[in-house]
Amino acid sequence: MNKYQEIYTLLYDHFGPQGWWPGDSSFEIMVGAVLTQNTNWENVRKAILNLKEAGALSFPALCTLPVDELAQLIKPSGYFNIKAKRLKNLLQMISERYNGKLELLLDEVLPRGREALLSVNGIGPETADSILLYAASQPVFVVDTYTHRIFSRHHLTAEENDYHSLQEEFHNRLPLEPALYKEYHALIVTLGKNYCRKNNPRCDQCPLQGA
Repeated sequence: MNKYQEIYTLLYDHFGPQGWWPGDSSFEIMVGAVLTQNTNWENVRKAILNLKEAGALSFPALCTLPVDELAQLIKPSGYFNIKAKRLKNLLQMISERYNGKLELLLDEVLPRGREALLSVNGIGPETADSILLYAASQPVFVVDTYTHRIFSRHHLTAEENDYHSLQEEFHNRLPLEPALYKEYHALIVTLGKNYCRKNNPRCDQCPLQGA
């Protein structure tokens, strides 16, 4: 067992299964991946609820909804004008490349699906990979701020490592299993939020203490 596998075991034994990503459909998960940029999940949950209550949480409904009305519905998620445009850009790409069929994007081979998502203005690697992993169950590890912080503090990656370099560390050390990647990413987020915080980390109580 390598260090990356050992850390997964320690986190899973401590926190248990996380049940990520919350969402009733692949489309909802995709929308949530955009809305969660630069905010916490509670704010995303409120925005998703607004969309549901307005009957707007579907591909056809969001396509026809004016961008200013969409922005108001997703206001709890913050940066709502920017995120409304990003969602519209994403929907436009799916309309143009996949004839408006999300399932064709989700069934795409990984490199081409990732390229399509990254072609969208406002969709970066973390958001694209979140969609690919959680909505399409593709074997791609999602790296976020928590991942970099935790693994650099434990001297398992260099501080200057970029997104793709750190992602490769996970791909090289773990089986290519979407279920494992989903659980591991969720456990990392839980650790980062509750223990390995940017300021005032709770190192003395950390489940990885001594790892």
